[in-house]
Amino acid sequence: MLRRHARTACTVLAAAGLALAGLQAGSATAAPHDKDRAPTVRTAADALGAASAQPELLRAMQRDLGLTRAQAENRLANEAEAGARAAGLRLDLGGAFAGAWVDGAESGTLTVATTRAADAAAIRAAGARAEVVTHGLTALERAKEALDRAATAEAPVRYVDVRANVLVVEEARAGAGARLVAATGVPRGLVKVVRTAEAPRPLYDLRGGDAYYMNGSGRCSVGFPITKGTTQGFATAGHCGRAGTSTSGFNQVAQGSFQASVFPGNDMAWVATNANWTATPYVKGAGGANVQVTGSVLQPVGSSVCRSGSTTGWHCGTVQQHNTSVTYPEGTISGVTRTTVCAEPGDSGGSYISGSQAQGVTSGGSGNCSSGGTTFFQPLNPILQNYGLTLKTTTDPGPGPGPGPEPEPGGTWAAGKVYKAGDTVTYGGATYRCLQGHQAQAGWEPSNVPALWQRV
Repeated sequence: MLRRHARTACTVLAAAGLALAGLQAGSATAAPHDKDRAPTVRTAADALGAASAQPELLRAMQRDLGLTRAQAENRLANEAEAGARAAGLRLDLGGAFAGAWVDGAESGTLTVATTRAADAAAIRAAGARAEVVTHGLTALERAKEALDRAATAEAPVRYVDVRANVLVVEEARAGAGARLVAATGVPRGLVKVVRTAEAPRPLYDLRGGDAYYMNGSGRCSVGFPITKGTTQGFATAGHCGRAGTSTSGFNQVAQGSFQASVFPGNDMAWVATNANWTATPYVKGAGGANVQVTGSVLQPVGSSVCRSGSTTGWHCGTVQQHNTSVTYPEGTISGVTRTTVCAEPGDSGGSYISGSQAQGVTSGGSGNCSSGGTTFFQPLNPILQNYGLTLKTTTDPGPGPGPGPEPEPGGTWAAGKVYKAGDTVTYGGATYRCLQGHQAQAGWEPSNVPALWQRV
């Protein structure tokens, strides 16, 4: 564990080609509306604000991913559409689903894996590349859960590599992976053990990415500004402080205190601020510019993601795996996302954002921003749900069509609630199933956002 105090940084590193036109056409299809009134719907790219990505984010993607501006813009649009398409296919394939990922400089190819060869035609018909594999995602994730319960810091990282269709165990000491697999009874054929010289650790360190200080000494970074009723504050990493820990802002002015915190197990917390601080819907981008936040839809494996932190600022990379487990010296953290984004001490708790969609807060990792590294983020939606928080988002979703005619009121859908993939709601007299986890907001009603909801 890296603990830096006083004026030193104390961070957390503790996150067949698919043409865009074809994706957008598919996402725009909607079920008939009651009384023969078809609602106007938004494509996934429109709904997630891909076209309104700010210049600072696009410049960082160009720098860190080797893209042109046009490629960066196309990539964000393709990733939004691919996420929606993959979510629908996962629902259709059920237990045979074995993962999905995007490839190419512009994320132009979506691959969906299945354990049934008979599914390949349907996957291709949906505009994705099909791959038939041996193990379903559910079986691999259940095996990972068994390893998580017995893991130690000698085998610090475990994740399902959907591209390779295998459960990966990274071992810091020779033989640790094999011993873990043998102790849990997980079939050896499901597991690939790789050696790592890096040991993930928490880096202790109301705009995302700004610094804050705990009890006047250690430093972390703001994740995402939130509200809870009339209270304002921010989400951050749990290892940065415990309930009651006082905070001061980047300017060392009294700020607030931790209201709740979980670490290990998860790495989540939230801070309530005093009346001198106002939550804003922004993350600190390159050069201190504001990058807008419009929602919290988690993006698929292979997607671009950028991080803001109070030590190293603004850096980008890609999502490698979701639902990764990491064992730090303090214990195991589950459900984090593994990324190629670099970070250093002082960046702890800071923001991960894909396009304008909030992804999570910095939890841990290894390496640095000179030689590169691996980092993990705690997804944001579980933090919002666990503590009943509302993500602060911009009221301007950017260019694109607005929501269609409102259906008749009533139903169980509610703005502000966090929905998981598979949840069902009623709205306007119809039933919908959630395709991608997100926090609901006005304008994202089920009838007009088919990227997030499927009528059943």
